[in-house]
Amino acid sequence: MKRWLGSLAGRITAVIAAVSCVAVLIAGLLAAQLVNSTAVDEARKYLAAQADSLSSQPLPGDLPDFREKLVGHGARLALIRADGRVTGGGSKLVDQQTVKDVLAGKSVSKTVDGPQSPVVLEARPISAGGGVALLQPVSEIREAAAPLLRRMLIALAVCLVFSIVAGGLLAQWLSRPLVRTAQSAHRLAAGERSVAVAVKAGGPAEVAEVSQALAVLDAALRTSESRQREFLLSISHEIRTPLTAVRGYAEALADGVVSGPEVAGVGQTLVTETSRLDRFVQDLLELARLEADDFRVELQPLDAGSVLRESWSAWQGVRRQRGIDGRLELPDGELPVRSDGQRLRQVVDGLLENAFRATPEGAAVVLAASRTADGSVVVEVRDGGPGLTEADAAVAFERGALYARYRDQRPVGSGLGLSIAARLVERLGARISVHTAPEGGAAFVVQLPGA
Repeated sequence: MKRWLGSLAGRITAVIAAVSCVAVLIAGLLAAQLVNSTAVDEARKYLAAQADSLSSQPLPGDLPDFREKLVGHGARLALIRADGRVTGGGSKLVDQQTVKDVLAGKSVSKTVDGPQSPVVLEARPISAGGGVALLQPVSEIREAAAPLLRRMLIALAVCLVFSIVAGGLLAQWLSRPLVRTAQSAHRLAAGERSVAVAVKAGGPAEVAEVSQALAVLDAALRTSESRQREFLLSISHEIRTPLTAVRGYAEALADGVVSGPEVAGVGQTLVTETSRLDRFVQDLLELARLEADDFRVELQPLDAGSVLRESWSAWQGVRRQRGIDGRLELPDGELPVRSDGQRLRQVVDGLLENAFRATPEGAAVVLAASRTADGSVVVEVRDGGPGLTEADAAVAFERGALYARYRDQRPVGSGLGLSIAARLVERLGARISVHTAPEGGAAFVVQLPGA
């Protein structure tokens, strides 16, 4: 029972039952008040009609003649004599003010206080002198209306039961698609994919929206997991290549196949391959730290121009070795920004490494910076490589996306560099984008906040 009350269907049923009970209670109180007041009004009209009928007749000599003419309505009859005496069964309830008004020729219609409950009084003067008064206690009027009130209360009780049952059925109808959606969500959480989320036509719009959102989440999870698998396969493939070379040369050294002057060359090859492995590992660790949001960033005012000059100078050996033209385009004076110098250098180095890898011999790589009107600094790394299409630009900063697309067509890295650069730029409070460069290749643009 406790579990059912904790469910959506149980809570909806409980709320509907509570609202129905309150509504029936209020309706019962209003109905009782309405029935009683209506009964009193009808009794008053009846007494007034009887009093008017009696007042139009001559005064008889004895009260029994009046009683014979009065319809058995439970009313009391009182005769007001011309000398002011009041006789009859209701004489004790006729006050002196009523006697004076009737003897003065006035009709009286009011409610007076009785010994146990209020009394409805209708008094009329008689042309022969004196008058007649009809009286009926309100308690008797209400007692006569009690059967009608009981029938109304029974009808309200039936309505209450019906509303609770209907509320329970409505709760089941509303909660059933949510239960199915929750079951689909549990299947997704358990690792199942391509889970069909049924959406019935004519159901609640909110439930349909939740089901559609769950279907979109399912598709997004499938896409993300597919990319992760491709990424892991790509990284595994890249790491296996230098490992194969290292193992082959190590076995050759162990078997004595390589000896003498050849050892130095083999050693250099081993150093190169282990450096590649180290770069892969460092990229993976760096990306893991970024995604764990524990990457240390210290923002402070600095000159972006000095950082760009240091980075450009460090890459000049690679540029000359590969026969690539290069230009450093910086404005005069400082480029004040609020950033982390070490992380900014890391971003620029990553973009330059990517540019030098993609640029063929004889083409150009440009590192440029400029100030904007709002005080921010725009850094550009442009290359003369094959460039990126609009589809490439849309996924350029997703890890492994470009690597999986171009690993067999052009020189590529580990597939992590641009993803790391994008995460670093985000942590620095900057923005990064990519478009076509005037040199024919890709232009990566980083907009840094001014100091």
